[in-house]
Amino acid sequence: MKILAFSDLHLARARAADLVAASTQADLVIAAGDFCGKREGLDRAIAMLAGLSAPVVAVPGNGESLEELVQAAPEAWTILHGEGTGIGGLTLFGLGYGVPVTPFGDWSCDLSEDEAAALLARCESADVLITHSPPKGIGDRSSSGASLGSVSVRAAIERVQPQLAVCGHIHEGWGSRGRIGRTEVANLGPTVNWFQVSA
Repeated sequence: MKILAFSDLHLARARAADLVAASTQADLVIAAGDFCGKREGLDRAIAMLAGLSAPVVAVPGNGESLEELVQAAPEAWTILHGEGTGIGGLTLFGLGYGVPVTPFGDWSCDLSEDEAAALLARCESADVLITHSPPKGIGDRSSSGASLGSVSVRAAIERVQPQLAVCGHIHEGWGSRGRIGRTEVANLGPTVNWFQVSA
């Protein structure tokens, strides 16, 4: 399956236009959260993506809540947060929000490592793992060099070993790729990212 994936759109109209145009070549679109910023403008962000022409699976970022995303997204989208779905023979599992808890304050939708681990424990197998936050050690370095990724996300990847794990959240990590065992890991960012995953 040919997958188009992105994260952290943050209301960038030109980026959204690029994604919509590219989606005509995709079998599936994955959106790894943060469509807007600080819980504002989600409806406008979703409107920018209205032309996506493949099935969409999304998780909420720390910039929008699960409830807000479910309400704003088209009915055809599949929204995951601590649950899985099957599309075209692939099994996907998603977990949104910032993990671990961010320093951003009340507007940020976050989970502690323990909360994230409990939700990720529901994932027994998956071809693709979608998280907003990166795993510890890949695509998770801040501008100061601090490793901000999630140990619970990394542990889930190590345990489940999906073909692909995609994330976003840490902007300085956009475009970073690595491997955890057999799993390709990618911090996406708001650009066009292509992946081929076999059922």
